[in-house]
Amino acid sequence: MHDLKFIRENPDAFDAAMKMRGLEPQASVILSLDESRRSAQTRMQDMQSRRNTVSKEVGQRKAKGEDADDLIAEVQALKDGLAQAETEEREHAEKLDGLLCSLPNLPFEDVPFGADEDDNVEIRKVGNPKPFSFDAKEHFELGEALGLMDFETAATMSGARFVILKGALARLERALANFMLDTHTGMNGYTEAIPPFLVRDNAVFGTGQLPKFSEDLFHTDNGFWLIPTAEVPLTNTAAEKIWDETDLPMRYTAWTPCFRSEAGAAGKDTRGMIRQHQFSKVEMVSIVHPDKSEEEHERMTACAEGILQALGLPYRTVVLCTGDMGFGARKTYDIEVWLPGQDRYREISSCSNCGDFQARRMKARFRSAGEKGTRFVHTLNGSGLAVGRTLIAVLENYQNADGTITVPEALRGYMGGIEVIGAAG
Repeated sequence: MHDLKFIRENPDAFDAAMKMRGLEPQASVILSLDESRRSAQTRMQDMQSRRNTVSKEVGQRKAKGEDADDLIAEVQALKDGLAQAETEEREHAEKLDGLLCSLPNLPFEDVPFGADEDDNVEIRKVGNPKPFSFDAKEHFELGEALGLMDFETAATMSGARFVILKGALARLERALANFMLDTHTGMNGYTEAIPPFLVRDNAVFGTGQLPKFSEDLFHTDNGFWLIPTAEVPLTNTAAEKIWDETDLPMRYTAWTPCFRSEAGAAGKDTRGMIRQHQFSKVEMVSIVHPDKSEEEHERMTACAEGILQALGLPYRTVVLCTGDMGFGARKTYDIEVWLPGQDRYREISSCSNCGDFQARRMKARFRSAGEKGTRFVHTLNGSGLAVGRTLIAVLENYQNADGTITVPEALRGYMGGIEVIGAAG
């Protein structure tokens, strides 16, 4: 949600930001609806004031035994006019809110301008891809050959974009998630949470998935949405509350299943585990003071990168351009891990600073000591990491010529002594 006061005072800057997002100017339409809404509110106030005055005069005349028919008629006319003005105010407000809710967040000034992922800017590259003396296989080739990754059986019960992991690969996914949680809670200062996986409209609206992206979500018959990421419930822990400044920052992490319809991804990554309807992810969410959000963004990104460093996985970090950035973000870093089977880097984490965009939708505020007024918090979210994609990266980077998988040192304590994953017995 956008700040109307900012738009009134900075219409040109707002339109410039919308242009960076690839949209036509919006300020004049917004301000016109705002003016119509406020005009209706003023008329309502004037008519209500006049109605109160005339109603008193009616009582005074009747007390004196004087005729008050003309005043009674005016009261009725004011009542009818008030109802009409209320209808107009509501209609203008609904149109205004609908428009504001449909517009993406404003990018920070240092976000590169661009149309799509080709215009993203690499800011660092860490680690060198391992040279193989054999042709590197993709993760699904490795998993199926080991007998531990079953897409066919999953499809018979659920359709495409599902998988069954078995044996050591199932344990490896659990080991990765536990390693990530232990790192984020033990070293990075996050509080672990187990949030609901089903949420109502207000929660997905608050983080920006509704109304624009409803087709990308799964919805139940009784009014729930399956979470597309733990960002939704974790960020909504701040909703509808006024926090003390001393409560900030609040940092949460959670390992949850995530559900996405992938409505906009037809034909993309149809084989394997890269893009699925159900996947697991360890999410990080920070709720912070506005003055600290840019610093927190760098910190969060470093936390996500630290997982890849500990696992010995080569990666690069890019800053997304305006055309590739998510709806609710002001700035996003994507971390892309090297996949030798694909001979390319693929996204494994997005860390976004949303500023006060989500907080306005959720009415999440804080108050500084000694101050009467409140301010909106800033919210940030990042994958720390996508567990399934990290599993893919481990399989492809730690594969051996015979098709076995060497378990990274950082995970061996979670694997019950397994150092090499071989074929199912």
